[in-house]
This record gives sequence, structure tokens and C-alpha cells, in this order.
Amino acid sequence: MGRRTMQGGTGRALLLMGFLVGLLGVGCRESPPLTGASGRLRLSAESVTFPSTYIGQTREDTVRVLNAGRAPLDVRWTQVDAPFTVEGFPERLSTGEAVGRIRFSPVTPGTYSATLVGTSSEGGTVSLTLAGEARVLPECALPGTCYRATFDVATERCVAVPLEDGTPCDPGNECVLEARCVSAQCKGRERVCDDGNACTSDVCNPLDGCTAVPAPPCPGDGKCQVGVCDPARGCGLVKAPDGTFCGSRRGCDGADVCVDGACALRDLPDGFVCAPGTPCQGEGRCQGPDCARPPATALVPNWTFDAAERSRDLHDIMVWPDGSVTLAGFFSSPMLDATGERPVSASGTGRRCMLWNERLLCMDYPLQGTVSLLDRRTGEPRWTFTLTSARPDLGAQAKTMFMARLAVMAPDRLAALFEAYPATSEEGTLCRVYFLVVLDAKGGLISGQLLEDPLLSECNHPHPFGLVSNTAGDLFVAFSPTVNSGAPLQAGAPTLLLAYSADGVERWRRTLPMPGGELGTVRGLLLPEYGTAALSTVDGTEQGPMEELGRAVATRDVVVPSPAGTTVNPMGGEAAASELKGYTVPGLAPLWTYSLSAGQRFTSKELRLADTLPWGAQGAETLALGFASDGATPTLVGVRTRDGSEAFQCALAYEPLSVQQLFELGPESLVLMDGSNECGQCDPPFAYSRARFQRFPLLGMQPTVAPWPGTFGGPGHGHHELPVRAEP
Repeated sequence: MGRRTMQGGTGRALLLMGFLVGLLGVGCRESPPLTGASGRLRLSAESVTFPSTYIGQTREDTVRVLNAGRAPLDVRWTQVDAPFTVEGFPERLSTGEAVGRIRFSPVTPGTYSATLVGTSSEGGTVSLTLAGEARVLPECALPGTCYRATFDVATERCVAVPLEDGTPCDPGNECVLEARCVSAQCKGRERVCDDGNACTSDVCNPLDGCTAVPAPPCPGDGKCQVGVCDPARGCGLVKAPDGTFCGSRRGCDGADVCVDGACALRDLPDGFVCAPGTPCQGEGRCQGPDCARPPATALVPNWTFDAAERSRDLHDIMVWPDGSVTLAGFFSSPMLDATGERPVSASGTGRRCMLWNERLLCMDYPLQGTVSLLDRRTGEPRWTFTLTSARPDLGAQAKTMFMARLAVMAPDRLAALFEAYPATSEEGTLCRVYFLVVLDAKGGLISGQLLEDPLLSECNHPHPFGLVSNTAGDLFVAFSPTVNSGAPLQAGAPTLLLAYSADGVERWRRTLPMPGGELGTVRGLLLPEYGTAALSTVDGTEQGPMEELGRAVATRDVVVPSPAGTTVNPMGGEAAASELKGYTVPGLAPLWTYSLSAGQRFTSKELRLADTLPWGAQGAETLALGFASDGATPTLVGVRTRDGSEAFQCALAYEPLSVQQLFELGPESLVLMDGSNECGQCDPPFAYSRARFQRFPLLGMQPTVAPWPGTFGGPGHGHHELPVRAEP
């Protein structure tokens, strides 16, 4: 037994030695193939699904190819169609593994799939399912005319780069020629308008180009020379008509009047016009030593429109320069030329409308967060801007985009504030996001941005209660929380004031402990409705204590706050007022106080400025107009802004439905609104109301043009400080 064992052990040793010699080989002789070995082909995954991929973008993934056997494998792989490509899948695989790469490079949108099959020399097969979705590259909104924007597929973000200086651009303004980009702003040569007539004012409309309008009257010398205009030579002086007042004495028994171009003292004959007329009283004429005037007559409406009788939610007035009237309202179609024989209503809703560039500008037309410029006669859009289309990146941050406020910044600049629910919130929430957009005259986007501040982050429906611009085109916004949840919104405190440049760049911000309200500007002063001090438009600092400003009006030299006690501060009460006060601009020193007659009280916070027509050798005077009552008779009061003296009191012959809630002026006309039953201090004012509108003749009066005529009270009439009109 031991020998068999020894012989067996020796045999096994010889066999092992022979195996090693065969395995290592001798010299370069090829090894003979093994018999009885098997190859096993495996993949580390059965499928690869690529994430959504933009056209032009390439995504890549890897799969390990395994040979689980002890012998090499020959592998035959099927072809895959574009947009898939594969590489690294071996046709001969030694023992171990290799790495195969799969790429997805779509050039058209769609959903794609393919299957890669591998068959080994042993007859085994493996398969890999490929899938991917291709998306169109997002459109990148331009932050301005002088930018290019592309979508970076690597970062999946839009990248904006300023265009090179000198690149031609569209200024969105017919009054700018040969425009080119300069430091990312579109600038060009100003179009010069000249019709060759010195008696016209040649102006350029950003939408329509050059137009000519009658020039302002030529000034006289204030004595016995009056201004005249010659189309070729322009303004000149000629002798005033004999009998024109020229000095301080105005009595019928002795007056300073012009005689052959010189001022002389004369007795005035009976019938001589010794005093100008007023809207409700004819001229005064001499009767002996007295200047006798005809009895005053009440102002009687010559047009009435009762929206309640027509079942129309109308509670806003816009009066065009030619005197035609447009009526609008919250969630209502604007009624164009409401005083005409066949009034036309614009289709869709215009929750905020105002006049701009001789057209009607409305937000939410239709209700999609849009702004449209409408033809004043037909209501057809000249252009429509939709923020969600122009700036998808901003639209993605919100849901249900809708209007907030509008304001004119310049003839070629418009500010629009859009309001929306945050994208992460449910609709109906009191959380809000706001976007400030600046447009050019043709509706082109100049800038757009999300407004951010801790006050705006509170879920108390913060809202812009005031929006105004100055002569430089700077924009000012007053945001406040609201004390109620649904329109019309009532302002709470505090107020966030934001200031922006004409291109939408923030200049400063302040928070003040008062409710938000309307804003006004004049000569570097910002006038917040519920403030007791004006603010500097440069940095927001206080410019001197005053009584509550209310819905003030201002000339270049005088600011007139609402009558004290009629402003109805949302956080306070209301008191009767019998005085109107004027303050100097810009110093804000007390200038004058006007007092009503005994028993009279001012009844409305609304004021407007009007200019009298020139009379004799004297020029036009600017009056502050307001409403008063003795408890029974509504009365229109005109007060001279230069010294606070009374120009007239005119009774109005109508039965009031409420206090005078809103009024606007046209050429020798006044359009009055009353009868609304919603909050006029809220925003939008008088929402959902059906008001009554009446037009009264206002002979001898014109809406003023200098410099900010007082458009408080209407929901977006273009609160804008007008530049002083130059004399020809």
C-alpha cells in the first residue's frame, strides 16, 4: 500500500510539472487552446435613461461589460441610431471587464429610444435599453435692446452680454435717428422737427414722428405792448388795443389804460369791460363809477352718464386734450369717447387705463398680465406687451400674473408694475411677488426685474399704493401692507418707498411709519399723500414739516395740499375743513391761507389746477379748483395759486349722490364723478362701483400744463411731473 502511495505521489508530481511547462510555454510557441472552458458575457445595467436634454447638449453615461468566464470572448454588437452613439463596447473581451460609453446628442425635440444587443462567440446575448427626451432650448429674454442673450446648456441658465459699441439698435422711438449701442444703451441723433412756421410748436411724437401744434401765445410786456406771432419772424410786440388795463388803478371813475401804446389815466365810459368773466358770471361793465356784473348763474351739466342705469362698472375718468371723455373701471371694458353720439367700448378688460402719446394705455387687456396701447377711436391695439412671454424667467417665478400700477416716465418711457402669486404658493394666498418693467414707446422691453424687500416678503398682500415720476424720468413707488384681503385694498403701515432711474436701476429706498398712498413730484420734491413732510427725490430725506399733504397739486412755485381734514387718513378720522394753504416750492415756507365764507366747508380732498384764458394785457393765471358746500349747495371754488385770493365761487345745479369723488378738466369743461359706493382711498379707487358722470361747461378755463397738474385720485392717470414748456 505504501508503494502505491509512493508511486501515486510521484505520478502526480510529474503530472503537475508537465502542466506548468505547458502553461508557461517554451519560447514563442502559441499555447494550445483549453478544452472544457466557457465564457459568460454580462452588463452592469439593463437600461440607461438620460435626463431631459436640450437640443445641442450632449449627455453621457457608462456601462461595464463583463466577461465572467476564463476564456476571451468575441462579441458582435448591433448598431444604434442617432441621437444615441456608443463606443468602448469591445468586439473581443478578455477575462475581466471593459467600459462602454453611451452618448445622447439630440438635434430635434422628441422622445427617443434604442436597444443595443451584444452576441458573444459562445452564443450568449445581452441587451441594453436606451431612452432620452430632447427639449427645445428656452428662449432667453433680452434685458435690453443692446444685449444678446444665449442659453448656456452647461449651466442651464440664460447669459446676457452687452452688444459691442456701435452696433445698430432699435430705440423704440421715432424721434431718435441712427441709433447705435453705447455702453449697452441705445442712443442716437435727435430728430429735428421744423415746419417752417414760427407760430407752431414743432414736436416729435415717439410713435408718430414730427407733428405741429399751435404755439403758446406770445408774451407781451405787461404794459401796453401785446405779443403777436408772425409765421416767418416769430414773436413780436404791437400796441395793445386802446382801453387795455395797464396799471394799478382799475376803477370806472379812473383807470390806467392803454392809449396809443402808452399807459394813461382815463375815466372809463359806461359799458367798458372792467372785469373778466368767470365760469358762472359774465364780464363786469362800467355803470357810472361802478363795475357792474350780471348775476351769477349756477353751472348746469350738459352731459350725464349714469353707469348704474347702464349696468356698467365704470368709476374712472380720462379727458383728452380735445375734450372727449373716456370712462373706465376695474374689470370693465373702457368706453371710448363716452360723450359722442356712438360711444365705442374696447374689447377685453382694462383695469387700469391712462392717456399716453395720444392713445389709451390699459393693463390686463385681456386679463393675462399684459399692457396694451389702444387706438382712442376704435380700441384696437397698436401694440401689446406680455411679461410672461417677454421674460419667461420672471414668469417662472409666479403664477397668475396680473396688473398692479402704471405710470408715464417720459414720452418714450413707461413703467408697469405686475403683481402675481409666488410660484411656490397656492392661488388666493396673501403672499405676492412684484415685477417692475420699463417699456419704450413701441412696447419694447427696456428692463424688467423682481422687486425684493422684507416688507414685500410678508404674506399680507403688500401693494403699490403710489407710483409717480419726475421730469428726469426717475420713478418712485410706495408699497404698504394691506388691512384687508380683497379689492379695493386699504393701506396699512409702514410704507416702503423705492426710487428708480429711467432705466429701472434702483437709486434709494426708505421705510416710513405711515400708510401708503398716492405720490406727487415737483422740482426735486416727492409728496407722499399721508406724509407731513415732503421728501428729496435725490435721497429720500425730509424737506421740512407741513400739514398732511393729501392729494396735493403743485405749480412750479407753489404746492397746495388737500384741504386739511378732508384727506381721510386710513389710520385716522375725518374733520371738516374751511381753509386751503399754499407753500413755496422748493422751500416749503407758508405762502398764503385761503378761508371759505362762514358756514362753508370743503367737501372733497380732490384738487385740480386750471389756467384762466388771457384777459387784456395780463397773462393767464393758475387756479387751484376744489369743492365746498354750505350744507346744501355744492360749489366749485377757484383760488389763485400766486397769492391765495379767491377768483370765483360757482354753484353747481345738480343733486349730489355723494361728495365729489373725482373730477378732471378739459378745454373749458369739467367732468365730475359721484355716486360710487366703494372706497376712494383704497386701490383701485371705487372698485366695482357704478358711478354717475356729469360734464359742466367751464368757460374761460383750461387744464394747466405747469408742471404737475394734479392727477391724484384716478387709478393711473399718468402721475408725471411735466417739464416747463419753453416759450417760442
